[in-house]
Amino acid sequence: MEDKLDKNQIKELLPHREPMLLIDELINIKKLKSATAIVNVKKDSFFVQGHFPDEPVMPGVLIVEAFGQAAAALTAAGIDKSTYENKLVFLMTIDKARFRNPVIPDCKLELNIRAVRSHGRVWKYQGEAFVGGKKMADAQWAATIVDRKK
Repeated sequence: MEDKLDKNQIKELLPHREPMLLIDELINIKKLKSATAIVNVKKDSFFVQGHFPDEPVMPGVLIVEAFGQAAAALTAAGIDKSTYENKLVFLMTIDKARFRNPVIPDCKLELNIRAVRSHGRVWKYQGEAFVGGKKMADAQWAATIVDRKK
């Protein structure tokens, strides 16, 4: 497995598409253990027009979504394709989410994520978000893999 995935490779792993595919790269991948997701937060990102136009900031809920996407990509990249084919990953819990500093466009948001444990179809993760080495947010969450409805 490569230790880096670009956006097209991420699209092969996740069902998300623009504008909701938030992660642009997954780097420093350690199979089923950890990775860093890159989110290029731009002035023309879909959420900027309404959140807040005069002082744009990336909504915290989208930072949590990006954490979830990064974790799903890390997991899918590390398991056999037949295990995640025709499946979806849903967030189950979000714990201890803290938003320490606003994420302001134009920046590179780095999400350092770590798989804490897995049990069957349930995975637990934790992550920290940084811009330029400054911690912006952190959270713990759980997700489950479910069958896609046909």
